[in-house]
Amino acid sequence: MRKYGLELLIGIVPVLLIFLIYAGVNIMPFLLIAILAGGVTFALMSRGKMTAMQGGKQRLEVSAASMSFEQIGGQERAKSELIEALDFLVRHEEIKKLGIRPMKGILLTGPPGTGKTLLARAAAQYTDSIYLAASGSEFVEMYVGVGAGRIRDLFKEARQKAKKAGKSSAVIFIDEIDVIGGKRDGGQHREYDQTLNQLLTEMDGIRSDEAPRILIIAATNRKEMLDSALLRPGRFDRHIGVELPDKKGRLHILNLHAANKPIDPSIDLERIASESFGFSGAQLESVMNEGAIYAMREGSELIQESHLAMAIDKVMMGEKTDREATKEERDRVALHELGHAIAAELVRPGSVSQVALSPRGQALGYVRHNPQQDKYLYTREFLDSQIIIALGGAAAEEIFYGGRSTGSRNDFEQAMGIVRTMVESGLTELGIIDANMMTPEVWAKVNRSILDDLMARTKGMLEERRQVFMDALDIVIREETISGDNFRELLGSLSKSA
Repeated sequence: MRKYGLELLIGIVPVLLIFLIYAGVNIMPFLLIAILAGGVTFALMSRGKMTAMQGGKQRLEVSAASMSFEQIGGQERAKSELIEALDFLVRHEEIKKLGIRPMKGILLTGPPGTGKTLLARAAAQYTDSIYLAASGSEFVEMYVGVGAGRIRDLFKEARQKAKKAGKSSAVIFIDEIDVIGGKRDGGQHREYDQTLNQLLTEMDGIRSDEAPRILIIAATNRKEMLDSALLRPGRFDRHIGVELPDKKGRLHILNLHAANKPIDPSIDLERIASESFGFSGAQLESVMNEGAIYAMREGSELIQESHLAMAIDKVMMGEKTDREATKEERDRVALHELGHAIAAELVRPGSVSQVALSPRGQALGYVRHNPQQDKYLYTREFLDSQIIIALGGAAAEEIFYGGRSTGSRNDFEQAMGIVRTMVESGLTELGIIDANMMTPEVWAKVNRSILDDLMARTKGMLEERRQVFMDALDIVIREETISGDNFRELLGSLSKSA
C-alpha cells in the first residue's frame, strides 16, 4: 500500500509543478520548504537507524571468557535452582517425553554485587550456549521505536550467532531490566512501552521445538518495579533470589579470590569472613584486592592479616583522609568512640573488632563490630542492645561535656531506623499496627519514648565506668587503632583497677 502511495505521489508532484508554473505562480518558496522538510526527515531517520546500529554493535558481542558455577562462591542455593532450570534446556528430549514445558526466562533478583551477571555467564557455559549480554539502558533512546528495533535485533542476532557457531541454544542476558520492564501506568512514555511490548512479543514467540532455542536471563535489584505481564508464567517462569552470602559463603568467596594471591599462611580467613558481615561478593573481591595493594605499598611479599583488616575498613568507610583535628576534637572523638566500644562490650561481650581514631571517609573515628554469628531474626532485647551501642557515643559526650556534637547524627539515624523496624515488626507497646497509618506525631512519640528510656540506661551504664574512660583515653589517643582483643584486655585491666 505504501509502495503505491509513493508512486502516486511521484506522478502527481511533477504535474502539479507544471500546472503552477503555467499559471504564473512562484514555486520557489514551496520548493525550499519541501527540500527542508525532506532533509530533516531524512536526518532523523538516518540518525535513528545509526543509533540502533551503534547500540547493537556495542552490546551484541559474544563473551569469550568462560565462567563455571564452581568459580562462583556464596550462592549455593541460587546455583542449585538455576542448574535445575537449565537442565530443562540441556535435557530437552528427556523432559519432552514427560510433557514439561521448557522455561523461556529466568529472573535473577538481589542486591548489587551478589553475582547475578556471573551466574548468567556460567549458565551459558553450563548449557554450551552462545552468550549475549545487554543492559536495559541500551534500549532506551529519545527516538520512538529504536528500543523495540534493538530488541528484535537482539533475538535475531542470537539465533544467527548460535547457528553460525553450531550451537543448539543461546542465552540472552539483560541486566537492569527494570529500565525497560517497569510497570506501565498509561503515561506518555511511548518509547518504554513499545520496547517492553516488543520484549513480551519476542518472549511469546520463543518455541521449545525450534532450533536454536533461546533462554532469557534477566537481572534486577528492584523486582517490585517490574510490570506484571513480564513476571507471569510463560515469560519469566522462575524467579531466583541472589542474596548476600552468609559466613560460609563469604569464606568460600575469600578462598576463591585468595587462590592467585600470596597470602600469609597464618591468616585466618574464617575470621575475615566473620568481620565482613553483610558484604557482597563484589565487596569481598575488593577486600582481597585492596589487601594486596596495601601489601605492595609496604613492600611486603605476603599479604598479612593487618592488610586485610585495613582493606575491610576501606571498603566499609572509604580511604583514610588527611584531616587534622584539634586536641579538643580528638579528645571528644576518643571519648565518643570509647562510649560505643564500652557499651558494645557490656551488652554483647566480644563484639568489638577494632577501635580507631584515624579519620576515614566522613568519619573522624569509628568502632568496627564483629558479629558473633550471622543473624536474620531479631528479638526486642537484641534490638535494644543495638540502640544502646548506637547511643553510647552521644551518652559519653553528655557525661563528660554536658552536651552532644554533630558527630552523633549518623548514630541517631541508625537508632531511629531500628525503632522503625521494631514498630513494623510489632515489637513495641503499640502492638501489631500498620506503620503507614501512623501520623508524624505518633512516630515522634514512639521514638522519644524508646530512645529516651534507652539513653538513660546507656548513660547509667557508662557513668559507672567513668574512671575507665579517663584511664583509657590517653592510651586510645596514643595508639589510634586498637584491636578488639587488645581493647578487651585493656578494659578488663582498667575495670579491675577501678
